[in-house]
Amino acid sequence: MVTGKLTIDTGWGRRVRPLGPFGVEIAAPVATVFDVIAAPYLGRTPRAMAGELRVLQRGTDMVLAEHYTPVHGGRLIAATLETVTFDRPHRVTFRLVRGPVPHVAEEFTLTEHDGATRLEYSGGLGTAFGAAGQAVVGRPGRSRVGGRSPFLVRGHPNRSGTPREPRHCQSLRSRRAARTRAVAGGTR
Repeated sequence: MVTGKLTIDTGWGRRVRPLGPFGVEIAAPVATVFDVIAAPYLGRTPRAMAGELRVLQRGTDMVLAEHYTPVHGGRLIAATLETVTFDRPHRVTFRLVRGPVPHVAEEFTLTEHDGATRLEYSGGLGTAFGAAGQAVVGRPGRSRVGGRSPFLVRGHPNRSGTPREPRHCQSLRSRRAARTRAVAGGTR
């Protein structure tokens, strides 16, 4: 269960907690931000992301992808199988197919204001077995949410052409990893 290879979904005592909402301003046009998010899914996945993402099936506006996150101090790898849907250039949605919990739905919405992009994140994390299921995953909050793998695009160049990961992406990535570890490992 911790690695996501087995999902127990009895439907009994299902509780869904909100993830987010939170947002971030990005100093780039909405089309550019969308392309950076979609590139590893709709195009060729960068080698730098090979240990974190594997696209199993690509379509024009939807993919089936596995996301990998180290848990238990790196001793185990949690895998989530998710559909990722793209509504160019304003929305990217993730729906869990298989993973450590029975339900996760996440959405990134992009809006443009004066040449900058506002990225909004929201979603829900569902557990079974009522309060017991929620106790296993802890209390996800703002500090443990986000960092969805589209923000792991390390090969995106800055103005000098040197690959780097933007600071806001690092923060989002660390929050996503913390949430996944909490879900898979039951830490608080």
